[in-house]
Amino acid sequence: MSRVGILFSGRGSNMGALLRAAAALGFPGEIVLAISNVPGAGGFDLAVAHGVPSLCIDHRPFAGDRGAHERAIDAALHEAGVTLVCLAGYMRRLTPFLVGQWAGRMLNIHPSLLPSFPGLHTHRRALDAGVKLHGCTVHVVTDIVDEGPILAQAAIPVLPDDDEDTLAARILTQEHALYPATLERFLHDVPGHFDPDAALLNPLPIPPPAP
Repeated sequence: MSRVGILFSGRGSNMGALLRAAAALGFPGEIVLAISNVPGAGGFDLAVAHGVPSLCIDHRPFAGDRGAHERAIDAALHEAGVTLVCLAGYMRRLTPFLVGQWAGRMLNIHPSLLPSFPGLHTHRRALDAGVKLHGCTVHVVTDIVDEGPILAQAAIPVLPDDDEDTLAARILTQEHALYPATLERFLHDVPGHFDPDAALLNPLPIPPPAP
């Protein structure tokens, strides 16, 4: 069974979705460690509730040395026997060191339909661009931010009265379904291989617009 580690920085809502999925009978992985760079982050409560060991590796004492901070994270992941890493709201830009250590074995979820709107403020940018569909993407992490191979996407319509908050809330619901489903499928695949031609495309039902 694969041993999954999670990196998070905040409340950990996507981590919570992964933890709930991993607790189900027959899930092909076990979440064995959750690491945050933020002391007191809300996600720690979720880890405790699910009996998952958690650890804070605060980036601030490393005085801007991202490499040293990532080496500490990497050592903790290896010590726990982690074989695959999921980023779940981890708000630090990774260096080639950590990405290289986990090449092909690190996943991320991004709140847009990549390759559109990589980076931050995706919902505001989607609204400003006037797109009619918006969504989320699970992808493999590579050195270039939000440009790794796409594993799965879920899309919803942008409604005429949407603002950043309403759009973000509806996308988050999709994230909570898409990330666990994609992780499960990824873990069932041959290790180190995921056929991009077989990637999920809009696997989740699109909710009807509010009356």
